[in-house]
Amino acid sequence: MFLWFIGGAIAIVWYVMHDPRFDIRFLIAGAVAPDIIDAPFGGPRVMHSLAASVALMVLAVAVTSGRKPIRKRLMAFVFGTFLHLVLDGVVADTTAFWWPIGGRFADGKLPSFERSLGVNLLLEAAGAVAIAWVWRRFGLRDPNRRRSLIRTGELHPC
Repeated sequence: MFLWFIGGAIAIVWYVMHDPRFDIRFLIAGAVAPDIIDAPFGGPRVMHSLAASVALMVLAVAVTSGRKPIRKRLMAFVFGTFLHLVLDGVVADTTAFWWPIGGRFADGKLPSFERSLGVNLLLEAAGAVAIAWVWRRFGLRDPNRRRSLIRTGELHPC
């Protein structure tokens, strides 16, 4: 289940920030990272906790002092991890979300796999619609615009 996280994260960031220089590549990586990292452990673990995203943000700020371009990219990744928690509904599940403050790692599957097939199909369809909107809104039918997106990570409206 990736379309929901990718499309949702891009749509939310664009709606909130309207920054054409925001690096979408790092946002996408951050939006899918929690499931990719936690999946081998059999369920929601560190990356599905608020502490992990906060720690990543603090680390990104601490190691990039005075280096604005890399800081912007790393913060895009961090935004993606935060948005994953929201889009996955983890914020409503105190088990892993509040680890290590008061939560714990419960046995079980990732939230993406605990939902019913019908709900997951609806979420993936919503993600596909968001990606289709991005495709049209930013003229990604044009190969030059696609190459620019891949090279820079930037989305420029038509």
